[in-house]
Amino acid sequence: MAQIFSLEYPQSLGVFDDYAAAQKAVDHLSDHEFPVETVLIVGTDLKQLERVTGRLTWGRVILSGVLGGAWFGLLIGLLLGIFAAEGDWLAAVLTGILLGVVWGAIIAAVGYASSRGQRDFSSVKTILPSKYELLVEHKHLARGQELLAGLPGSATTF
Repeated sequence: MAQIFSLEYPQSLGVFDDYAAAQKAVDHLSDHEFPVETVLIVGTDLKQLERVTGRLTWGRVILSGVLGGAWFGLLIGLLLGIFAAEGDWLAAVLTGILLGVVWGAIIAAVGYASSRGQRDFSSVKTILPSKYELLVEHKHLARGQELLAGLPGSATTF
């Protein structure tokens, strides 16, 4: 898989402030018959962002475990219900949901208790680049720069 992300002697074709601008540049190159399979868009200057979404309480933790367990139990119950004898599929589904609820609540409670209050909040994380650099194989650099020079409203840095 790493081979698909490698270029032969990569050179910087330009640096863009956002992904949309980098994508627009590649689209412009493509429109002008440039071999875009020799281009790589690289997000640079990575930042991790974490958005706090709420305070964790025992009630929220247990509820989350119950809901997650119910969905998992439903899935398992449906799979078991497919192979159950005629008329028993509903019992398999309900049993799966019930067991999922119980085990989901237990696993969530144990996980929360083991954190000992060191992380009493929920959050979502993402990693975002600050810049997007277009890399191109060295043999196509001059043609790429020439084409990008004609890109209207280009905010690229060579």
